[in-house]
Amino acid sequence: MPAFVGAVQVINIGSSGVFHIGDVVQIHPISNTKTFSGAGSFNTGDRIKVYSQQSSTNTFDQDGWDQGTLLTM
Repeated sequence: MPAFVGAVQVINIGSSGVFHIGDVVQIHPISNTKTFSGAGSFNTGDRIKVYSQQSSTNTFDQDGWDQGTLLTM
């Protein structure tokens, strides 16, 4: 059954977000990211002490192609 929609104001939609008005069977938002981080980057908690002396993060990707996201229905 169709919907009757009045005025709509969209302020922001993220990179993997979906804005849809109307009938739909399936919606599949997909997003891929690659994260590079050094020693102790994702530590959380109280009173964490990280001793990494010298840290270097290698961001070189020699193959240039990563595994994609497979959409299955």
